[in-house]
Amino acid sequence: MSIKLPVALASACTFALAVTAAAAQQNVLTGKDAFTDYTKEKPGVRRHVTVADLPKPMPDTSVQNSPSVVARPAEAWPQAPTGFKVTLYTDGGFEQPRLIRTAPNGDLFLADSGGGRDATDGRIFMLRGMGADGKAAQRTVFASGLDHPFGIAFYPEKDPKWIYVANTTSLVRFPYKAGDTKARGPAQTVIAELPGYARLTGGGHWTRDIAFSLDGKRMFVSVGSASNVDDSDTHPEEFHRADVLEYTPEGKFVKVYASGIRNCVGEAINPITGALWCSTNERDGLGDNLVPDYITSVPEDSFFGWPWWYMGGQQDPRHAGKHPELKDKVRTPDVILQSHFASLEMVFYPGSGGSFPAPYAGDAFASEHGSWNKAVRAGYEVIRVPMKDGKATGEYEDFLTGFVTPEGKVWGRPVGVTIAQDGSMYVVDDGSNSVWHIVYTGK
Repeated sequence: MSIKLPVALASACTFALAVTAAAAQQNVLTGKDAFTDYTKEKPGVRRHVTVADLPKPMPDTSVQNSPSVVARPAEAWPQAPTGFKVTLYTDGGFEQPRLIRTAPNGDLFLADSGGGRDATDGRIFMLRGMGADGKAAQRTVFASGLDHPFGIAFYPEKDPKWIYVANTTSLVRFPYKAGDTKARGPAQTVIAELPGYARLTGGGHWTRDIAFSLDGKRMFVSVGSASNVDDSDTHPEEFHRADVLEYTPEGKFVKVYASGIRNCVGEAINPITGALWCSTNERDGLGDNLVPDYITSVPEDSFFGWPWWYMGGQQDPRHAGKHPELKDKVRTPDVILQSHFASLEMVFYPGSGGSFPAPYAGDAFASEHGSWNKAVRAGYEVIRVPMKDGKATGEYEDFLTGFVTPEGKVWGRPVGVTIAQDGSMYVVDDGSNSVWHIVYTGK
């Protein structure tokens, strides 16, 4: 049944829609305006950075500005868009909370990577339910004695029999049945030696993530580089690093699935297209706005340039003249973020059935940890990556901010993000050692 509105009311509605659309368009910052720092990050602000916007390399301007994390001030709280509510789900008792993933039954599994160089103090926590106070109703150590665990994956996806965990040095799995609060058996080794496993010679990025293809036949393991920009031709410690490696679920090496990705620290499978995506840390030392971190789909056999090239055909001046034959093979990422964002875990929002408003369906979210190589801090937030039919628009939007005080003191650093069964969001923050819960209330 159609409803015919009075002319005046119809005109008013049309005008309002036009104003809303125009306002939304004006809110996308482009060009130089798209570059940001913590003072400009506000929920709902969109930015679109392109390769054409990037400055020339300026290594002489590179700075060291590591954050000193302070206790959360009493008045400080994460800020979300209007209509969303943020509560504290759990805090304390973690050494280094990192990636978090939702099990098919709704339980949350969080990797506590441990501290220092101790190879046995890493743990996986299980978080379940919610009490009347909004806090986790149950919190147990699912597994312990792990070496800097990071990646977590459930296999098979719908009725998992295993929980896979990526250590720095190896990949293991635990027998699992839905509802388990503790591992029902010891860890079984799937991959005994991941690249960079020799601690004293490997160095560099220690995080390893895991994702399974939608059909469950392929296992993708991301391994970050051993350095910032070492030439992998002459540095054997870079062998099979800065890559996404493909294995069978049983741990048999298949191939280098994609290469030249300095640190694909967060993997996710797009549920609409089935494509692998990565949230990536790029290199440092070329200036405040180089080289941008990025979020991108990762086609099979794709090459993203590290260490010789970046963002398509841009050559790193520290490798001038090397590998000209690779220039035209360098893939430009789908979404260019800010430099030194330290983009970590990413997750796709459900295409239907979520509790966030309809425009969020199918979009991605990612945690931005913040880095040391920018004069005025940037990152320290969770961003939204708009999608259309499973493909990125190229923009990103500030979603959860407020982890830096107006004076520039850092109290929170988002590292993990997952979507619960009810469509709400959980964000891990290793600055305040907390897990935050974000729900849409419409108020």
